[in-house]
Amino acid sequence: MGCEDEVIRIGKKLEKLINSDTSDHSSALDLLKALRDLKMTLDVLQKTRIGMTVNNLRKASNSDDVVSLSKTLIKNWKKLLPGDGGSQGGMSRQSSTSSLSRSNSSQRMDDGGESGDGNSQPPLGMNDRDEKQTAGSVTASVTQDAVRLKCRELLAAALKAGEMEEGGGDPEKLAASIEDAIFLEFKNTDIKYKNRVRSRVANLKDSRNPQLRQNVLIGLISPEKIAAMTAEEMASDEMKQLRAKLTKEAINDHQMAKTGGTCTDLFKCGKCGKSNCTYNQVQTRSADEPMTTFVLCNMCGHRWKFC
Repeated sequence: MGCEDEVIRIGKKLEKLINSDTSDHSSALDLLKALRDLKMTLDVLQKTRIGMTVNNLRKASNSDDVVSLSKTLIKNWKKLLPGDGGSQGGMSRQSSTSSLSRSNSSQRMDDGGESGDGNSQPPLGMNDRDEKQTAGSVTASVTQDAVRLKCRELLAAALKAGEMEEGGGDPEKLAASIEDAIFLEFKNTDIKYKNRVRSRVANLKDSRNPQLRQNVLIGLISPEKIAAMTAEEMASDEMKQLRAKLTKEAINDHQMAKTGGTCTDLFKCGKCGKSNCTYNQVQTRSADEPMTTFVLCNMCGHRWKFC
């Protein structure tokens, strides 16, 4: 049995334990340990959504052992995300921060400022808010653009709309990273940029799709991924099923419309001049009068009534 199949099997058992009235802590611990021993990948996490199941178990359980192991698993799985965890990445960020600090210090000395740590001033062009974003965000760039700052506030508010996940990411930092990824794609704050931000805000705040917001908070969906996801990808499972059903019905209706009539070359389309047509006859008047013929051009889609 593959890793994905095993995770799905364990996930179903965990969901039964969550929905049951009696808490079987021993079984829950055994299943969590089995998950811990599996070689988990980011692809399996996203396909099976096991992170959500384990997180729901953590919130539903009153066993300290179950809660502790659930938190450990979620923390370990978050390290699989690009840019998260990894000592090399941490050393790189630390080195980059140190270089930036030395550069800023040199700039202040050149401008006649003081170089002491206690009296150091922020670099030119940075305010207190920018300093906070530099210190607290790993991926988001510093900005003073009013539009971008407002978009970050809207995204942060959307991430806070609902129950906050214990052990989840900082909504402010995540919002800054999401906005930064969107800005890097469009390179400006025009209407396309704003529409992309609005769609993220609307979907993250959707009370009928709380799973999307929770996946972003606990790290199963990275800021870069949520920034580029389509409306179909962000939709809840229920909405995806509804859209698939409507699409299937529309295809069936289209096929019926095309095959329901009789093909002929006796009629000539007045729009495109072709004679590839389909016609249907319907009794629209009294029974003693001839039927009305409706003609559809198969080439351009033009419809007309032939009397």
